[in-house]
Amino acid sequence: MIEQVGFFILAALALVSAILVITRRNAVHSAIWLMVTLASVSGLYLMMHAEFLFAVQVILYVGGIMVLFLFVIMLVNLDVAVQQSRFERHWALAIAASVLVAAEFGFALYQGYHGHGLALAPSGSAPLTEGNTQAVGTALYQTYMLPVEIASILLLVAMVGAVIMAKKNVE
Repeated sequence: MIEQVGFFILAALALVSAILVITRRNAVHSAIWLMVTLASVSGLYLMMHAEFLFAVQVILYVGGIMVLFLFVIMLVNLDVAVQQSRFERHWALAIAASVLVAAEFGFALYQGYHGHGLALAPSGSAPLTEGNTQAVGTALYQTYMLPVEIASILLLVAMVGAVIMAKKNVE
């Protein structure tokens, strides 16, 4: 019972703060509401026992990405941004996109209700005996070790290239 109440509180907080993200005119207020949205979604992850996703959501998105957003907001000239045209002309496109998203959501609910949804695990598989974070670590560093290492090398090369290019522009 307490878990359901917590779920509904976090879900309502995520929904209300997501609406406030897109309705606020002040960019800093929108960024703060986005942080509230991301934090409440991370709480939902924790309630679903997805500890790894919770940690990634808090560290990466709430911590790192939002700091980047706030720096960009501080560096952008907001006086020019306020004077630029808004989206008043695009109501037809917004309504069409909203109808399309509502139709997709309705279809997903219909598929889930009638039992045609995707199975999360094969029907004959044994239940996991290890924790969620341990299962992710095992998959990354045993099953998919080569792709993870290739991706890390590519990211390292990209980071070194960015530093070299930035150093040339400074000198």
